[in-house]
Amino acid sequence: MVDLSHPFLSPLKELSNLLSKTKTEGVVIGGISVGLIGKPRFTADIDAVILLNFEQIEAFVKTATAFGFEPRISDVGEFARKTHVILLVHKKTGINIDLSIGLLPFEHEIVQRAKKFESAGVSFYIPTPEDLIIMKAVAHRPKDLEDIRMIVQANPELDRQRIKRWVEDFAQTLEMPEIWKDVEKLLIPVDH
Repeated sequence: MVDLSHPFLSPLKELSNLLSKTKTEGVVIGGISVGLIGKPRFTADIDAVILLNFEQIEAFVKTATAFGFEPRISDVGEFARKTHVILLVHKKTGINIDLSIGLLPFEHEIVQRAKKFESAGVSFYIPTPEDLIIMKAVAHRPKDLEDIRMIVQANPELDRQRIKRWVEDFAQTLEMPEIWKDVEKLLIPVDH
């Protein structure tokens, strides 16, 4: 179990309140979720996928300031429309918040399938282990592959068919067959 005390508790609580106030669906991903679903590891920021229309970006960012966040760049709206990421920082703690705007059907599925996590008076949504593995497979950095290994070890009853279907689809779309080959090796159960 990840210790969500200082410094992540405050920004996670404010992020949850912001999403609730703006009626924005979202799911916390990245190192926070890896720590809750797999094995705790160091993370320096908070990553999330949110479902937001481009027309709502400026209003969302304006509301975010009332919850203790501020943009990390001057033209956050233009940047978000180009990159699909809203870059914020939690003023009180200095923790960076990267909010990916979910546009793909898979990203909408992640949010719809998310599970509520509650601890120390804060609640937010995290992806299923399968969906986190799929996201980590697409990112495909050495750190992501290690995260997948930890998630598989902590969750032996995975829906491997869902993982295979989505990772193979992304591998084909990205013309990177090694994505599935690398992940498939990590899904093989290790005898204890």
